[in-house]
Amino acid sequence: MVEYQVLAMLSNRPEWTMRMSALAEVTNASLSRLSHLVKRLETRGLVRREPDPSDGRFTNAILTDEGFRTLADAAPGHVAH
Repeated sequence: MVEYQVLAMLSNRPEWTMRMSALAEVTNASLSRLSHLVKRLETRGLVRREPDPSDGRFTNAILTDEGFRTLADAAPGHVAH
């Protein structure tokens, strides 16, 4: 459920990108928990992380094309549930 929420939040952002700290806040997850979750999503090729180009102290989570396809495939079942 939280994985779906992370992918959905990213899909609604410009360039499918969001700072990890902001993503943790909107998903109601600790930054540590979110970091572990995003690592699992990275392993599956659904998300990638990069330093924020406007402020290198932050890390951005970025939804990949594969992540968007996975989200789109899961959406009907998620909504039905």
